[in-house]
Amino acid sequence: MKAVVTGGAGFVGSHLCDRLLEMGYDVLCIDNLITGNTDNIAHLFGDPRFKFVKHDVTEYLYVEGTVHAVLHFASPASPIDYLEMPIQTLKVGSLGTHKALGLAKKKSARFLLASTSEVYGDPQVNPQLETYWGNVNPIGPRGVYDEAKRFAEAMTMAYRRYHGIDTRIVRIFNTYGPRMRPNDGRVVSNFIVQALAGKPLTIYGEGSQTRSFCFVSDLINGITALLSAPPSEEMAKPFNIGNPEERTVRDLALKILALTGSPSPIETRDLPVDDPHVRCPDITRASKTLGWRPEVGIDRGIRSTIEYFRKLPS
Repeated sequence: MKAVVTGGAGFVGSHLCDRLLEMGYDVLCIDNLITGNTDNIAHLFGDPRFKFVKHDVTEYLYVEGTVHAVLHFASPASPIDYLEMPIQTLKVGSLGTHKALGLAKKKSARFLLASTSEVYGDPQVNPQLETYWGNVNPIGPRGVYDEAKRFAEAMTMAYRRYHGIDTRIVRIFNTYGPRMRPNDGRVVSNFIVQALAGKPLTIYGEGSQTRSFCFVSDLINGITALLSAPPSEEMAKPFNIGNPEERTVRDLALKILALTGSPSPIETRDLPVDDPHVRCPDITRASKTLGWRPEVGIDRGIRSTIEYFRKLPS
């Protein structure tokens, strides 16, 4: 079995490469490294079943031999990244998805799209079910990511209906864990880096907005369960994969301060445009259909992530 992972040198993609190798796949990791890092996959370079190719997936994608699965995880995925790279974000969601789907079609391979909870925008329904169509501002600054992923989902379903490809869509909620970038602008990494440096923890608004944080190993368990499930119409529907334990951003900041032992104060800043007020997955479909639920509690997951950041060069 051979799997192609686009964005495989990124935070989530690199963990996915690890797991696919454990499952017996040969893995071809493709990444242009604009947000990915070869440090995330350096431990795999000695494995003869792993290969890395630096390539922009928005360009023509050629892979020799048989491919059984194409997993499209290439995209800037944090606000700081897609606000700095809006055109690249839109291109990888559209052209990149088209190229990855074209590879899956040519190879008669199963295709899995990494979508996002951002397709729900600033939701008016909480928790969010997969049947909710969302509340997205298509011309706002966050729209480049939201609409890129919504387009990618539409393209994936079009390929399924028109070409008969076996497709899967995972909507990923806030994920954290080792290999996050210290400067990626996500709330968990921001707070940990600030706490370890003794700097103020920056909260946007009053910190009353909610998020649901899923440890990366739990996310990978859900993704591989979806990838491995037998083909059916049910498997073609989007699946929320995330932790349904909802908490405020301020509560998260206080927890990280407690777990790091940091004396850092909390500072507030203006809330960004279109920042979601709530975010919580309804995981009923994943639980019933895939037998999946998250297992790593927030304290254990945050401690593991703190230890990762402590070991990074200052």
